[in-house]
Amino acid sequence: MTIKSLSSLTILSFILLSAHASNENREPVDYVNPYIGNISHLLVPTFPTVQLPNSLLRVYPARTDYTSEYVSGLPVVVTNHRERSAFSITPWQGTHLQPVIDMNYDHEHLTPYSFSIELHDNEMKARFAVSHQSAIYHIEFQKDKPAYVLVNSQKGSIKVKENTIRGYQIISSNTKVYLYAETKEMPATYGTLENGRIDSLQNSADGDNACAVLRFPAGTEHVSLRYGISFISEDQAKRNLYREQNSYNLDSLIIAGRTEWNKTLSNIHVSGGTDDEKTVFYTSYYRTFERPVCLSEDGHYWSAYDGKVHADGGIPFYTDDWIWDTYRAAHPLRALIQPQKEEYIIESYLRMAEQMGTRWMPTFPEITGDSRRMNANHGVAMVADALYKGLKVDAKRAYEYCRKGIEEKTLAPWSGKKAGWIDDFYQKHGYIPALHDGEQENDPNVSEFEKRQPVAVSLGTAYDEWCLSRIASFLGHDKDASHYFQLGHNYRILFNSQTGFFHPKDKDGKFLEPFDYRFSGGVGVRDTYDENNGWTYRWDVQHNVADLINLMGGREKFIANLDQTFAEPMGRGKREFYTQLPDQTGNVGQFTMANEPAMHIPYLYNYAGAPWKTQKRIRQLLKTWFRNDLMGVPGDEDGGGLTAFVVFSSIGFYPVTPGFPTYNIGSPLFTDVKVTLGNGKVFEIKANDCSDENKYIQYAVLNGKIWNKPWFSHDDIKNGGVLILQMGPQPNKSWGADIKAAPPSADTTR
Repeated sequence: MTIKSLSSLTILSFILLSAHASNENREPVDYVNPYIGNISHLLVPTFPTVQLPNSLLRVYPARTDYTSEYVSGLPVVVTNHRERSAFSITPWQGTHLQPVIDMNYDHEHLTPYSFSIELHDNEMKARFAVSHQSAIYHIEFQKDKPAYVLVNSQKGSIKVKENTIRGYQIISSNTKVYLYAETKEMPATYGTLENGRIDSLQNSADGDNACAVLRFPAGTEHVSLRYGISFISEDQAKRNLYREQNSYNLDSLIIAGRTEWNKTLSNIHVSGGTDDEKTVFYTSYYRTFERPVCLSEDGHYWSAYDGKVHADGGIPFYTDDWIWDTYRAAHPLRALIQPQKEEYIIESYLRMAEQMGTRWMPTFPEITGDSRRMNANHGVAMVADALYKGLKVDAKRAYEYCRKGIEEKTLAPWSGKKAGWIDDFYQKHGYIPALHDGEQENDPNVSEFEKRQPVAVSLGTAYDEWCLSRIASFLGHDKDASHYFQLGHNYRILFNSQTGFFHPKDKDGKFLEPFDYRFSGGVGVRDTYDENNGWTYRWDVQHNVADLINLMGGREKFIANLDQTFAEPMGRGKREFYTQLPDQTGNVGQFTMANEPAMHIPYLYNYAGAPWKTQKRIRQLLKTWFRNDLMGVPGDEDGGGLTAFVVFSSIGFYPVTPGFPTYNIGSPLFTDVKVTLGNGKVFEIKANDCSDENKYIQYAVLNGKIWNKPWFSHDDIKNGGVLILQMGPQPNKSWGADIKAAPPSADTTR
């Protein structure tokens, strides 16, 4: 090891030791543990992502999951959240060369902005730091062996000349990601890889595993490599690198990344609580910045939606966002804290709708286009929520594109095709018909695996149409607003008053019988619901909880049904239950903490006169399922989809109904919370005497006034304010219990 590399490590150690010297000196980023949830309960784990907030360039270790024995070289860029990576860099000291060499690893240390790792039985070391569109590796070798650096494109082209490498990788039919890289040290030999050896006569390669090789002189102990990434061109990748890096100073990049993360995470400051609670909180907050990513490069961006490069006009272009997951809490969190970024994101989605030619609002915008996964069209909720919180959104364009997405595109899940048979049926009857066992599918738009998901689609579309009525009302389109408001009641068509559940109906309007609300519907109950069973979708009327209470027979019956959701047994052994319902982990009875459609359920007690039960339940769920350990996330996290629930719930409130500018009060984990809003004002939550035992609200004061409602509006806090909650060990069952104190619902605000 050289004196210079020792000096770099000393600088880095000083930074980290200073940050961890005492709890008093710890900054928000020091509480982030990217390894939380890296071992999944059943499906997809979290990945330890290294990235600046919402930036184009992000990486995580090149392995299958946390328990993998080997890494496949060093990562370069993740091009799709948790799914696709492009290029690889392999340091190597040996004889036979390969495009990617699997190596065991040790001493991996990772932060949101950097990581280090030892490779191949501790013979090589690598350190990494990231900027927005560029990054730096420092690689250490043993001096008594030949030193190689291989840069591989899995499918594309690579070119090498002296100490520079450039190329591209194809990641979809119309999308490429480009790389420009260079080393500080000059190689002795360079070329492309051919049959395990360097072909120094060939400086370019194309196709699968096109690979460039740099061989460094004998005795080389250290190689510094820096690179830029682009979705526009190789030259733009080079410009991105030079714009962000003027040296190979990795420690300087680490300091800059740390500073940026601290600035971002400091928007929410928490006091009180345990170190583990702060770690879970700030790690969850960090997760909400994984997506979407900003594709703007020097004022231009590549769009897969029309295959062209566009000028962004000063409005950055964002993509890679699974709206079905994120509209519920991640978008409302951003609207509260970073409203301008949320405005840019929504404008990006409007541009996508135009670039696709359909003018349909996207549902699963990714770097490679709109994959149209899951069901419903919840971009409309994102728009309605932003408008009523005062964000600057082109409501006219948004209304038109949301309406077209709902009415012109098929409602069939996982499909981007034009409306078909089931859509005509929905327009006439207000629900998606279910098939009987053995009945053949007659709509070619319906996926063989994903099925119709009739109850999930019907309820989701009713909510979307209510959101559309909100936008129409905002624009003053009273006739349209009334029309879509009525359509927002279509969930009633599937309500079975005899059982109190939403129950699939066939095309003749008859409930499917016999029927089991836990298990009927096949794998993931997609023949009837989607990923979650009838006990979850029983509560999928976010916009009109007051009406749901009436449908169930009043407040007492509603509360009893909620209680039973958390008490109802699985009905089968875990192996059988999760074989059919692998997404429905994190169980408390039939309630699942692992999947986004359930996140609002514990807050529904607020609507029925029992806010104390919401307070109890929120504390139970946070403590049980979100922990500072490798299995500390109960289900698929989806890049902020689930962890935004943790952020909101930990500080004491949650947006049950995107589209209403309101927040339900829960039970904060911390004695003092300061939320810096987008306008620079501060909203503070003081939870006096808050502790594990003192989880119940005794009384509340909002902005100096006694507050007896278990909710508040966005207007109440948009210019800052203070919510004081006096906490105690026993519930005050009268606080917030008056029927007039219930949070607003569609029918109560009409």
